[in-house]
Amino acid sequence: MSGDRDKRTISPDPERMEVFIEAMTPPGPVHLQDLELEALAAGVPIIRPQTQNLLRFFLTMKRPSRILEIGTAVGFSALFMQHYAPAECRIITIEKDRVRAQKARENFARYGRISTEDGQTGITLMEGDAIEVLGGIREDASFDLVFMDAAKGQYIRFLPDAVRLLGSGGLLITDNILQEGEVLSSRFAVTRRNRTIHARMRTYIRALMEEERLETLLLPTGDGAAVSLKK
Repeated sequence: MSGDRDKRTISPDPERMEVFIEAMTPPGPVHLQDLELEALAAGVPIIRPQTQNLLRFFLTMKRPSRILEIGTAVGFSALFMQHYAPAECRIITIEKDRVRAQKARENFARYGRISTEDGQTGITLMEGDAIEVLGGIREDASFDLVFMDAAKGQYIRFLPDAVRLLGSGGLLITDNILQEGEVLSSRFAVTRRNRTIHARMRTYIRALMEEERLETLLLPTGDGAAVSLKK
């Protein structure tokens, strides 16, 4: 009995688990590996390997024809999703920072999959504040998958439009919900300058879980992810 109890209380070290999973995951295409190294060398945050695995799984399962990304950065995640999505998939991605938006355009031209129909890459970058851009997208342009990876403190403001634009049966995948673990802590254990984003992220997670149109699963993957299915 004591032996069984000991086995139940032992859990694998999270860092060792991450290393093991990464080692067992086949490498992605060379152009994405190159872009990932370039972004990291420039200090630009991109989706972590565990989040890449999560996205790849749901892209393969869902086979979306339309994707909306909130937060382009230098375009790595948009190109990653395009690689694993069906050939006819169209992606709209939103970026506020002008310098990063320009770099993303260059990366799309360099690495994007060209459509034989119109000679375009299939990725449309909309530059500007996400709140304004989202508000201008018509509801009839529904999306099969929405990937949210922008300013974390603004997630709660993006949520109404994200749900509005998500088609029935569509997925909303939100990255970095744990904020390097700070969300798990009491607000009083968080540095004063991070308390606003801490409170907003907790409000966002609560809103996801209480939104009647969504069924949400919270995952510890990477820096935490939420997968929400629109009913």
